[in-house]
Amino acid sequence: MQQRISTLRNQFQDDLKQVKFSKDVEQLKVKYLGKKGPVQDLMLHLREAPPDERPHLGKVINELKEEFARLCEQALASYADVEQAQQIAQEKIDVTMPGRRRHLGRKHPLSLMMDEMIEILSGMGFSVQYGPDIDSDYYNYEGLNFPPDHPARDMQDTFYITPNMLLRSHTSNTQLRVMETHRPPIRIIAPGTVYRNETISARSHVFFHQIEGLYVDKGVSFADLFATMEEFWSKVFQTKVQMRFRPSYFPFVEPGLEVDIGCMACQQKGCRLCKFTGWLEVAGAGMVHPEVLKNGGIDPEVYSGFAWGLGIERSAMLRYGVNDIRMFTENDLRFLEQV
Repeated sequence: MQQRISTLRNQFQDDLKQVKFSKDVEQLKVKYLGKKGPVQDLMLHLREAPPDERPHLGKVINELKEEFARLCEQALASYADVEQAQQIAQEKIDVTMPGRRRHLGRKHPLSLMMDEMIEILSGMGFSVQYGPDIDSDYYNYEGLNFPPDHPARDMQDTFYITPNMLLRSHTSNTQLRVMETHRPPIRIIAPGTVYRNETISARSHVFFHQIEGLYVDKGVSFADLFATMEEFWSKVFQTKVQMRFRPSYFPFVEPGLEVDIGCMACQQKGCRLCKFTGWLEVAGAGMVHPEVLKNGGIDPEVYSGFAWGLGIERSAMLRYGVNDIRMFTENDLRFLEQV
């Protein structure tokens, strides 16, 4: 047994002289001190020694084990210092070299357009209110005077989650919520995302962005609506814009109209964006229907109001000369970086 211990010590020292890296020391440690290593094997063969020699041999084997472990730790420490110095030398940073350029992010064109419109309307006295993207049929349709058989309530036009819950098809769902909790005068805008089950094309998408406007007070008239629209669009495009108002039907206003402005992409000469008419619809508007006022808890005999809804994408297309609404959602940096 003594001879085996001496031979094992010499063998370990020879192997230790051959190592060159810290990983080699780790492997050597496992080789000799592991569960299947020769030192553990000596402990298993200790039972073969005479009983009176076992205590002494057990002590010698433990000292051998401690010696191997100590030598391995010393070797690891020395190699670790050398390897760390080599790593630091290899990873040395030349502080005189130019740094890596960090490209700053920027707002999306639609966010820029919406923020600008909100700022303009806030300056005109409108406060900002937000409604939920997922809402009930009542706030999105029924309370806004949509009849049960109105085409917009069909599955072909609306994304229903349950028979009574849906993705809002306009930000008009904020109107009743505000009227239920506030007394006139009410002057609010409701920006947000809306969803409609439409065919994606150059002019339409399944989701887009709107700003809903609502003004309710005593003596509010069509003249107030016209003046607000003219002032707002002139501020948006920073010039006097050509406008026209066409009669139209919307369930929640009476009478209703559509707001058109002269196409700035072609200077009213006719292009794909305006369908070669020279005009582009930018908003639907009208006087708030008496039934909607009643549903909001407001007496239509005392108060009147106007409302409008405008699309952010359509306005951005005019502002930036974009002829395809799909470009806003394709995340092509070549397009987005131009704004």
